[in-house]
Parts: sequence; structure tokens; C-alpha cells
Amino acid sequence: MSPASLQSAQEAREEIEKVSSLVLAARRLMAKGALVDLFAIQERVAAICASVESMPREDGQALMEDLTGLIHRLDRLSSDISDQLFQMNGKPDGEG
Repeated sequence: MSPASLQSAQEAREEIEKVSSLVLAARRLMAKGALVDLFAIQERVAAICASVESMPREDGQALMEDLTGLIHRLDRLSSDISDQLFQMNGKPDGEG
């Protein structure tokens, strides 16, 4: 997905919802012990960010609540990854 493909705030909002669903699915799979490739999520988040940056200010601001929700979901995914690494190594992420 390229930034140019998200022309409107509504298209960006729909993409945010899709990425949020991917994040939730990744969390569920990880909770079951599955390995999850996060590259697609990373690419799509980058495309959303680039799209919002190129939008008129008021359109981007209209997405604030949606973007904040996505950030919180990504933070929880990050926490899940850290917890999983801790369980595997017995050390918090970044130590040793």
C-alpha cells in the first residue's frame, strides 16, 4: 500500500481499522505461541503515517482518535512481544 493510495481521511480510517484487526490477530496468535511476521503491519503503518502527513491538516486531525487507538493497540502488541521474550530468556527485553 502506497501513501498515494490513501487519498482521503475516510480511506485512511478504513486502513487504520484493517491494521488494527491485523494487530489483534497477531496478539491472538502470539498468545497461542505462534511466531508472527509483523512486516506487513510495519509497512501498512508506515503507509498510513505517510498518508496522514500529506493530508490537509484538518483531515489528519479528524483521524486523531483512530490513530491514538491504533497506537494503543501497537503498544499492547509491543508489550506482548516483550513478555514473550522475557518468558523465553528469563530476562526483560534489552538485558543481556
